[in-house]
Amino acid sequence: MSILSFAMPRASRLAVAVCAAFVPAFPVFADPALPSTTLDAVEVHGVRPELASAPSLQQARARLDERAGGTALVDADAYRDGRVSTLTDALGYAPGVFVQSRFGAEEARLSIRGSGVQRTFHGRGIEVLQDGVPLNLADGAFDMQAIEPLAARYIAVWRGANALEYGAATLGGAIDFVSPTGFDAPMIDARVEAGSFGYTREQVAVAGASDRADGYVSLTGLQQDGYRAHSRQENYRLFGNAGYRFSDTLDGRVYLTHVDTRSELPGNLTLAQSKADPRAANAGNIALDQRRDYTLDRIAGRLGWTPSEGRTLVVSTWLSDKSLHHPIYQVLDQDSRDVGIDARWRDEGELSGHRNVLVAGVAYTRGDIDDDRFVNVAGHAGGRTNRFDQRATNAKAYVENQTWLDARWVVSLGAQELHSTRRSRDGYITGGRDEGFDARYSGVSPKLGVRYVLDDTAQLFANLSRSLEPPSFGELTGGPGVTQVDEQKATTAEIGLRVQHEALSLDAALYRARVDGELLALTDGNGNPLGTINADRTLHQGLELGLGWRMASQWLLSANYLWNDFRFEHDAVYGDNQLAGIPPQQLRASLRWSPGEAFYVAPNVEWVPQDYYIDHANTFRAPGYTLAGVRMGGRVASNWSWFVDARNLADRRWISSTNVVADARGQDQANFMPGDGRSVYVGLEWAMQ
Repeated sequence: MSILSFAMPRASRLAVAVCAAFVPAFPVFADPALPSTTLDAVEVHGVRPELASAPSLQQARARLDERAGGTALVDADAYRDGRVSTLTDALGYAPGVFVQSRFGAEEARLSIRGSGVQRTFHGRGIEVLQDGVPLNLADGAFDMQAIEPLAARYIAVWRGANALEYGAATLGGAIDFVSPTGFDAPMIDARVEAGSFGYTREQVAVAGASDRADGYVSLTGLQQDGYRAHSRQENYRLFGNAGYRFSDTLDGRVYLTHVDTRSELPGNLTLAQSKADPRAANAGNIALDQRRDYTLDRIAGRLGWTPSEGRTLVVSTWLSDKSLHHPIYQVLDQDSRDVGIDARWRDEGELSGHRNVLVAGVAYTRGDIDDDRFVNVAGHAGGRTNRFDQRATNAKAYVENQTWLDARWVVSLGAQELHSTRRSRDGYITGGRDEGFDARYSGVSPKLGVRYVLDDTAQLFANLSRSLEPPSFGELTGGPGVTQVDEQKATTAEIGLRVQHEALSLDAALYRARVDGELLALTDGNGNPLGTINADRTLHQGLELGLGWRMASQWLLSANYLWNDFRFEHDAVYGDNQLAGIPPQQLRASLRWSPGEAFYVAPNVEWVPQDYYIDHANTFRAPGYTLAGVRMGGRVASNWSWFVDARNLADRRWISSTNVVADARGQDQANFMPGDGRSVYVGLEWAMQ
């Protein structure tokens, strides 16, 4: 089935709306009967208007640089010169972000500062946004397949409590994938990628703008057989947005999304199996035809009002509908509907003669899930095993104020108040036990930050913050039985340095977080499983380092280094053991030589120098690894660009991800996911401005 035949019927209404927005952008045809006059040539340089509902890349960068803590901005142009398939491709060089594809698939381990450390699938602990609107379900979980890096103009990252501006107060922070608009995207953009393991990827995007109206729509498709057996994927996504400037002070934008994704799950192998035959799938996964298939439809709207210079009010609302078919150890059929509204006020002015920026907002989300579970009979639903009617709500209010005490010192003070509920009704009682529950979580998360501006290109920052994270239904009902847990809380201290110079960009941050009640799957002193519970106290600390150094006009060194020290603190069972699942160190680095736009070559390396534990009891390790690759490409004429992206040149056998278990008892069990072998991808893109 072609990408166009699959997606165009669903896209027809959006296409009409976008085309209607484009019409004013084109001039009327000239009347040949009128006399003509030849005028002197005039150069016109278009400038995108600043939109309250859709911040530009320059505006986003300026705001991120004014945070008293770790942030990052990823320009999409920085990763479009190679294969763009997984979140690793898009976020691999974002400072402070640990991201690793699980088995060459779009689903990845995604963590900031050890957030959601035990989540080896889906995601938790980070607020993931699309154009400032949450992609998370109301219970906090999120899906990687709902994200399309090719349909992003830039990606903004706030680490930890630095995301308070968007009302996020989790340990990990927030990541916002911001779409192009008709003002900053090519009129037509066509792209195709192809390569190893039956991989193909296509994108067609169109955009246009007039004085007041603009629109953008992107259609992408991905197909691959996969490096491993039983790892075929087929994903299609439609992302579109259209905006209108009602006046100089009021603008609005609507966003439409459709995702249809189908993924086979090859499962985990033992370490010995991974080394002997990394392309194999787990026999049980094949027998049960384990997969993760779902469709997602989402509509969001943003209205931005600028009553005076420096003051903006942005109101966002969204509605999403997701249908999941997920044969694993049982068949999960889930239908979820999420709705939300958010209002955010930003006031840039003066306070007692000093520059001052105030951000305040309120938000409410509600999600309802019909969770039906069946016996897995070769991938098909057999007899019902359980059924839940679930509802999650979140209501939060947040405020943050930055005051410039003088030209160098800036103080930031803020807080978030959160009230959340998790309700589950047991619709299929087994064993005479009703597993329904009503749980409420609430708390206040304060933050104090300070910046010292060294000069126009460099600043020091420090902050102290509190975070709070209610459990998702994955922690409450994700296993064979229901487990009641409390919210996870943390107190984090951070110091860092940020440099933005023409030849050097540097982001360095040291942090230390004491976590109370971390959500972990543990065992008791006799090794009996306890399910997901709240650990007594854990410690997350580390170094986040991002570097971009233009050593000469033709040479650019890029690097992202993470040092992670996550451990228990005097736990009754685990003592001071390391938390499992994330390597203590990871380095990604690339050295790019480009004599001009016509050609570049960039050798690169990914290095995990140490073995790391897969279990909290610290009895079994996953091996470290070194992967080498090279990327080359260039621009032909003004519209064409190409690339060749070769990975794992030495064809190393390596582990890309592992399970996170309580106690492996020193035994080599099926806890490992082999990474892709040697691969080569080529791409061609044509863009008309």
